Amino acid sequence: MDQGSEHAAAVEALSRRQVIIGCTVALGGLLLTSTRARATAENEISHSAESIHEETLFKASRKRVYDALTDSDQFNQVTRLSAAMQSGSLGTTPTHIGREVGDPFSLFGGYIVGRHLELVPNERIVQAWRAASWGPGAYSIVRFELVEQGAETQVVLDHAGFPKGQGEHLAAGWKANYWQPLEKFLA
Repeated sequence: MDQGSEHAAAVEALSRRQVIIGCTVALGGLLLTSTRARATAENEISHSAESIHEETLFKASRKRVYDALTDSDQFNQVTRLSAAMQSGSLGTTPTHIGREVGDPFSLFGGYIVGRHLELVPNERIVQAWRAASWGPGAYSIVRFELVEQGAETQVVLDHAGFPKGQGEHLAAGWKANYWQPLEKFLA
């Protein structure tokens, strides 16, 4: 083999080694990046977040139900009928419910507080909602959809974004502190 052929063979061998090493490094980097991306995605997206969906029928018009949920005086009467207030475990701060989007509300002696995010009279109420026992800055989203069913109104509740492990407690609370007393109030 002459010197030119030897040089060409050495360059070709070096190039093959470089390609193999380059591919190995690239694949390793790709796998590492993919693993990091997967770990990041798993940390950011919950596939098991709790949420509550309840549908309750009331013998009242949508306007009457909407007013009971958004008027301080009316909801204060509902609150007095609730299991939480009858047990005496909550404060006695009166109910306050603002009437405009962005207005705050305070319910059940100040144990439940939040702000209205959307108010569509007689149709929908969306709130940033929290319990006083939750950590600072922890808010959930509560959505009440009022659906006319002849002379009755179906309230479709969707509650999401609350702290993990609170689902059963909150679902029971909706029944005992909203639906049952609201039914008595509207009767």
